[in-house]
Amino acid sequence: MSWNPSQHPKATLENIETMIVPRARDLGGFEVRRALPSVERKMVGPFVFFDQMGPAEFITEGGIDVRPHPHIGLGTVTYLYQGEFEHRDSLGTHQMIYPGEVNWMLAGRGVTHSERTSDETRATRHSLFGIQTWVALPEDKEDMAPDFEHHKEAALPYLQDRGASVRLILGDAWGAASPVTMQSEIFYADVVLEAHAQFPLPDNHEDRGIYVTQGSIEVSGQVFEVGQMMVFRPGDKISIRAGAKGARLMALGGATLNGPRYIWWNFVSSDKAKIEAAKEAWKTEDWANGPFHLPPGDTEEFIPISDKQDRIKI
Repeated sequence: MSWNPSQHPKATLENIETMIVPRARDLGGFEVRRALPSVERKMVGPFVFFDQMGPAEFITEGGIDVRPHPHIGLGTVTYLYQGEFEHRDSLGTHQMIYPGEVNWMLAGRGVTHSERTSDETRATRHSLFGIQTWVALPEDKEDMAPDFEHHKEAALPYLQDRGASVRLILGDAWGAASPVTMQSEIFYADVVLEAHAQFPLPDNHEDRGIYVTQGSIEVSGQVFEVGQMMVFRPGDKISIRAGAKGARLMALGGATLNGPRYIWWNFVSSDKAKIEAAKEAWKTEDWANGPFHLPPGDTEEFIPISDKQDRIKI
């Protein structure tokens, strides 16, 4: 690894632009913590949505069943620490995802997908713990054709130095580049720190944040625990120190968007009219002739649209 943590000044509390404590919600015994969007901060770089899934333990026959649902104007990133998902989408993709791997689904002008625990995993006691994020597309890419990429753990750059281990999931940082095809400037990394190890955020990106998933970190003598997100001021050199028991965190960021984005349910766009069109298309349920199609192999049910969904401008 090319960095030298000792050469980076420690972050101070003044370097932290925003601190977010995500809101938790129980999805039938399965907890999700949402850090983005929040009242304090709507996005970090192109990241407009950030959910921690679990950790959760399931008894036999338990699991996750996210029925088919639509997206436009974004890319979804699924990254797991524990467990597995069975992904199906309207492109015909049928892909298992396991810890350390990455699913990148590019919605573009429209895609439908489902995520479920496989029958094999349901047969035994199992756990699930991971992060799912949405990346808003550049305005000129919002209507591109949908696409899907899956990359195994071994394909993602793995960097180590002085008690810090980093797997680069998306984008470029610290002299390395992920193989996942991106449409904008971005970085996203799984970082594991030994006790008191230091870790520098990359300084080649405008927006940068971290989210603590295990252990704790110290910033200017103040301790930040599991489930907290910090967003740092652009341009400052930042180095984080792990607590006495080490830490695991997700580092994320990139270039800010060129204009506002709107979120309504699973739709993201710079244009309200595109969201309204997607909303009406899903309501019609015309899977044969409309712009949305149910995933092959998972066509028996879907998530219906609700007019009670909130619209968010970011």
